[in-house]
Amino acid sequence: MTEIDVDLPGAEPEKRSLLKPYLLVGLGLLIVFGGVFGWKAFVAYKTAEFMANMPARTVAVSSTVVETEMWENRINAVGGLSAFQGVEVTSEVPGKITAINFESGQPVNKGDLLVQLGDTTERAQLRALQAELEAARLDHKRTKGLVSRSAVSQAQLDRATATMDSLKAQVDAQAELISKKAIRAPFNGKLGIRQVNLGEFVSPGTEIVTLQNLDKIFADFSVPERFLNDVQNGQTVHIEGVALEGEIYNGVVTAVSPKVEKTTRNVMVQATFDNPEGTLRPGMFVQISIVVGGAAEVMTLPQTAVSFLPYGNSVWLIVEGNKDRSGADVLTSESQLVQTGRIREGRIEIISGVEAGTRVVNTGQMKLRNGQFISINNSVELPRNIVAP
Repeated sequence: MTEIDVDLPGAEPEKRSLLKPYLLVGLGLLIVFGGVFGWKAFVAYKTAEFMANMPARTVAVSSTVVETEMWENRINAVGGLSAFQGVEVTSEVPGKITAINFESGQPVNKGDLLVQLGDTTERAQLRALQAELEAARLDHKRTKGLVSRSAVSQAQLDRATATMDSLKAQVDAQAELISKKAIRAPFNGKLGIRQVNLGEFVSPGTEIVTLQNLDKIFADFSVPERFLNDVQNGQTVHIEGVALEGEIYNGVVTAVSPKVEKTTRNVMVQATFDNPEGTLRPGMFVQISIVVGGAAEVMTLPQTAVSFLPYGNSVWLIVEGNKDRSGADVLTSESQLVQTGRIREGRIEIISGVEAGTRVVNTGQMKLRNGQFISINNSVELPRNIVAP
């Protein structure tokens, strides 16, 4: 290698010879780092050039339009269903079950015998009382005849009468006890699941089976006190629920409580629904709406088209008139805040933010950003009453 002689003014020959290796190392490092940074700059340039020339990604979405509909003025609430008539069939008297005359889930009519308790002892006691009563009647008859002939006193007749009347009451009480040993259906309805077994001893109040009359059903719910004057008997009520699989049932308001609850400031309301097929069941949780006024025109969208965000609800507009790098017409997305109102049957009221007829994204919003190229795919049609999570 050729020795480089660097002449540093004012430096002594010994010092110049010591600086030569450091200069060579610095020059080598400069060449190495320059090459590295130069290569990185070249790669970045080529990457940016590739990205700039790469076709823009297009996101497939489904679309819908803002529609106008006539919506009735309603009060919304939640509540539960209860049977028109429902009771837990129990025993009034103690006894051992000698017969069970029903199956779980069986429909029954009023007066049908459900369970028979043992009554042998009670019937024997009844026969003894009846015999005593018959003897008391004969004694009363004889005493009454003797009184008419002044053979006995009126006091004796009174005692005979009292004895006869007392035995009559005992016979009636014993007959009533025996009748309670036969447990019968108090009304027409459908039985639940049997809770007792043959041969089991039951005490008063022991639950035997539930009986529900489902021909009609009640919906019990409450509304805020500010609606007290708006809710009246005879108004139409709609209910829907998870267990009803999207079906809507119509009934009428049949009772409005005359008082406002102190703790909640709500008013209890009861509506009645015909239930000939027994679809509505006691205990169901339902969403309730009461029609309290005429219909008004509103703008609506499917719930799936609205993004519910902490800073406000929004929709994604479908914007036409843009072009890609090749000059072809494309559709793009643009976020738009909207003011929403009531929700009904999977659709939501749009108070402001968009106009009727505006086309917006219905599904696929999670992939979008402002200016995103989109394509429309409506091949899969969502049910109109689908509810967004």
